[in-house]
Amino acid sequence: MKQRSKGKTVALLGMLLALALLCSYIETLIPMPMVVPGIKMGLANLVVLTTMYLLGPKEALAVSCARIFLSGFLFGNMFAVVYSLAGGILSFCVMLLLKQVWKYNILTVSVAGGIFHNLGQLLVAALVVENVNILYYMSILFFSGLVTGAVIGCISREVVLRLADLEGRK
Repeated sequence: MKQRSKGKTVALLGMLLALALLCSYIETLIPMPMVVPGIKMGLANLVVLTTMYLLGPKEALAVSCARIFLSGFLFGNMFAVVYSLAGGILSFCVMLLLKQVWKYNILTVSVAGGIFHNLGQLLVAALVVENVNILYYMSILFFSGLVTGAVIGCISREVVLRLADLEGRK
């Protein structure tokens, strides 16, 4: 994308953060019929992934961390922040490595992000409850991260392509 002024970049990041918060809130309203507690669609990751591809990793990390803290305090609690932060940071690091080092496409990056987000949260849960048997949930959470990551990746790919196309027309 074209180079933006600092003020425009800050305004854009503010809008992206607001969108990520809105996605988090919408996700709390969607009842998920599930056997395993904690499975979510990861709608806010759509904004983080798109930001990573359009603006860069620093901006995406800022949006992700700010969203985690704000949504945790607005719609959850301190434990929600800790779990989300663990999953979000691990997921972000893996997505960044796959994107920059191995040049994987956005769909693969998103799927890996979904899987590693679940792994990060599960590792924190194992530490909190002091029981490694909770890691048996990983098989179910792996599948969940695979499916939700693929859906988010497909949508994000379309958003990135269309926004890049719009930016190119200016």
